[in-house]
Amino acid sequence: MKKRLSAVLACCLALLMVLSACGSQESEPSAAPTAAESDPGTAPSAESSEEPAAEPVTITYCNFNSSGGNEETLQRMYEAFHEEYPNITVEIETIAIDDYFTQMQTRIVGGTAPDCFEMNIENFAAYANMGVLAPIEGVDLSGLDETALSAFTVDGVQYGLPGNFSNVVLIYNKDLFDQADLEYPTSDWTQDDVQAAAEAIRALGDDIYGYYQPLTYNEFYKACAQFGGSLLNEDRTEFTINSPENVAAAQMMADRVLVTNVQPTAEQMGGMGDWDLFMSGRLGMIPTGIWAFNTFAEGCDFAWDIAVEPGMEQKATHFFSNACVVNEASENKDAAMTWITWLCSSPTAAEIRIEAGWDLPAINDEEVLASYLDLTPPDNREAVFESLDYLVVPPVIEDYALMSDIIGQQLEAAAAGTVSVQEALDEAQAQCEAQITLG
Repeated sequence: MKKRLSAVLACCLALLMVLSACGSQESEPSAAPTAAESDPGTAPSAESSEEPAAEPVTITYCNFNSSGGNEETLQRMYEAFHEEYPNITVEIETIAIDDYFTQMQTRIVGGTAPDCFEMNIENFAAYANMGVLAPIEGVDLSGLDETALSAFTVDGVQYGLPGNFSNVVLIYNKDLFDQADLEYPTSDWTQDDVQAAAEAIRALGDDIYGYYQPLTYNEFYKACAQFGGSLLNEDRTEFTINSPENVAAAQMMADRVLVTNVQPTAEQMGGMGDWDLFMSGRLGMIPTGIWAFNTFAEGCDFAWDIAVEPGMEQKATHFFSNACVVNEASENKDAAMTWITWLCSSPTAAEIRIEAGWDLPAINDEEVLASYLDLTPPDNREAVFESLDYLVVPPVIEDYALMSDIIGQQLEAAAAGTVSVQEALDEAQAQCEAQITLG
């Protein structure tokens, strides 16, 4: 569902940057966000009894994340922001994710992009490298989680602020663990521990399974990282899809279906979804997103909890986050920076987000986050934040969609047993090398 930047966009954006540099000069922001941050030349003098009112400014903000029914929540956030910064008016536009990046590409090339906007993690680096995003400057970032912040840097420069985050944890059925006389998973577990527990739970019955993790692209790149591998070399100039580490990761995932059968085949699933299998009480463990909590709380009639997702050579888990960024071509950068900083890091915005159950704020204020940690189930919500120490994101290249499609098709064949894991990854390596230029 998420759109990727194409090579055509890259050329257009590069041309746009050249034309912008030759034909325009950025104007000064019309107003500073607060008196404390205002230009020294306009700051009140020591003798003045009143601070001068900041000049009103209107900025535009585009987003896609609130299109899932959270437009009202975002509006509440803006109203609270406007009370604190009455001089800044934010015109908010929400666009469905299916159309968002197509429209954003067109607006950027046409010079009509908003002052600030939302950006997903897959497209973030490409936009930053094209010079579309302004470096984040002149704002206080101390209230944001450092790990989440690091996801939106390029070459050591902060180009985005994490507006929200969600990640993956290991969710497990405590009742099945009890029946199998197993200790519950801990943050020290490895994939070997997962396999041993999955086999013990599988032995409980013909229709009971230990684990579910499909051999798909998104699960594969994470497993590669857990085994110490990656899809590209360190400087991202060569594909390393069929490295020994990656083969070992994919072999583990395939064997759980085809050899030990601790994970059901497609036929054994009988059209049932993975979440439905877990809620039926017939699945011991599933690594999945924290957005499953509400569904499982309502749909499970058994005890369940979570742990940090196990690794192998190292831990690695999915990290999903959307950034708030500022348009490099904006004439109102100061006001835009003020708005996105407040949206991402203010306790008021965080409380509104938590209350609405709309993702999680990427903040480090434990007092504000306490209300989230107090919710049960699961009991071990601390694992959500502990998992941030092990985040891994997909390798973002301009031909990301093509790369993921090639690898995904080959993994599908390996999961079905029609080709070996080695053959599948060798073919994926060959196709990516032939069709995609890196560097």
